[in-house]
Amino acid sequence: MMHHAMAQTSTAAVQEGNAHVVNTFRFEIAAPMAQVAPLFAPEAERRWAGEHWNPVFAYPQPGSDVQGAVWTIRHGDVDSVWVNTLFDVAGGRMQYVAVVGTQFTMTVDVRVTALQDRRTAVEVTYARTALDRGVNQRVIELGRHDRESGPEWQHGIETALGLQQK
Repeated sequence: MMHHAMAQTSTAAVQEGNAHVVNTFRFEIAAPMAQVAPLFAPEAERRWAGEHWNPVFAYPQPGSDVQGAVWTIRHGDVDSVWVNTLFDVAGGRMQYVAVVGTQFTMTVDVRVTALQDRRTAVEVTYARTALDRGVNQRVIELGRHDRESGPEWQHGIETALGLQQK
């Protein structure tokens, strides 16, 4: 399986003392967009994101992948609240906003584009902003991790689609 993943240089700023980082990565999947795009949803992501991804839905009940969905996830000893702000599978756009405790906020913007009948491009942009200057370094480190996450996401999705072995 050809691995085509690349990271984009990040932007980082410390404004008024709070860190703000934006990072983008891109990769391609050898599968049609109709199979790839639905995987970028909170419930469907369980298939490839690993055991740390365990959304507990507040809305809707039972949990499902819809615009406006709200859920929580535990990160170590911190809870985060997520909101699905844009969910257009057919158009290849999904966006999520999360507030991680009182530490930082983030948006995750996903763009999925059909390249050919059996090839799909994925672009993911994370933006993180510290809510407390004490976590500035953590936000910057998470930004570095975000920038390098393309191969991990690509492998997980390809495995979920049966294109790779675990």
